Amino acid sequence: MRAREVFRVGERGLLVELVSGEATEAFHAELLRRREAGTLPAVREIVPAARTVLLEGVAAPDRLAAELRSWDVPVLHARVAASVEVPVRYDGPDLADVAELWGVSVEAAVRIHSETRFRVAFCGFAPGFGYLTGLGSRYEVPRRATPRTAVPAGSVALAGPYTGVYPRSSPGGWQLIGTTDAVLWDPAREPAALLSPGTLVRFTVAGR
Repeated sequence: MRAREVFRVGERGLLVELVSGEATEAFHAELLRRREAGTLPAVREIVPAARTVLLEGVAAPDRLAAELRSWDVPVLHARVAASVEVPVRYDGPDLADVAELWGVSVEAAVRIHSETRFRVAFCGFAPGFGYLTGLGSRYEVPRRATPRTAVPAGSVALAGPYTGVYPRSSPGGWQLIGTTDAVLWDPAREPAALLSPGTLVRFTVAGR
């Protein structure tokens, strides 16, 4: 895949705009692969988002921008990534509503979610929060009409095409389907974030 736009951001930054979330994940994985192989010019940070990848601290941005436009990026499934299992109690207050939106029983909704292989597309919102893709457009759900003022830490939630886990208590409008004891962010741990872009994630059933 080659369709992408590259924009300058300040003196040492580049913003790469992709055509889809899948293309963004593949492009981000290719950046990491080339950096690990030592074939990517000096870049201080690589920050993926939903449809963009920001490169900061680029030594020669004009030259790298020209290179990026010519890359032929392979599809993502060929890449081997780290994997994490997250045990979940499917006891969220919005689980029945999500099942109804999907047109299935609650038991089927749990099975669909726990049998899906997710990938962390990008991180943001709060330290340790990853936006996970994998359910597909058939299972996209809207945010709640009225956001909650406080969502407990460890809440497993859905919104749009994404699944996420709240690393700390915060306001939020995602649909809550379960809870986990997994620690998403621990400053004393290396790395501090349990989930990073590209990581494969499976949610396993830990009860209801």
